[in-house]
Amino acid sequence: MNTVPATNPSIPWRERLGALRWSSFSLLLILLDQITKAMVVVNISRFESVPLLPFLELTHQRNPGAAFSFLANASGWQRWFFIGLAGVVSVGILVWLQQINPRRQRLLAVGLSLILGGAIGNVIDRLRHGFVIDFIHLHWQSWSFPAFNIADSAITIGAVLLIIDALLEGRRARAAAAGQR
Repeated sequence: MNTVPATNPSIPWRERLGALRWSSFSLLLILLDQITKAMVVVNISRFESVPLLPFLELTHQRNPGAAFSFLANASGWQRWFFIGLAGVVSVGILVWLQQINPRRQRLLAVGLSLILGGAIGNVIDRLRHGFVIDFIHLHWQSWSFPAFNIADSAITIGAVLLIIDALLEGRRARAAAAGQR
């Protein structure tokens, strides 16, 4: 007797591999993040700035904390806390990606994939160096935004996409409920 459950042949193989497909997008993001960080480490000295535009420069910095250097001056425990947190979030995102329909929920899938890639990109830095390499620095006259990297950008864009998806989903649910009345 065959105890292995049969897959539903009416579901296309692409949809059955949705999490793998979006994880591949995350992997490409991780590679881009790590390549850009390696280029910065090799070509730009720490704290050196290379102007690109009047408001943008590359500046090699190291951040042992989180966004905006949160907990950067802690005694070192934050490294393992952020690695553990990113690990838990990454597993949760992989499970979530497996459960959604990537065709109907493309915005959600893209947002989750961006967050996954960004989280893992920064975890790699924490594991290898004990800090995250930041290098994108935006500024205008006396205003300056803290340096960040590709992974940080992906996490931020992914979070914005999740918020937009939630707002749109709420709007669709309200419209469906109103149509059933």
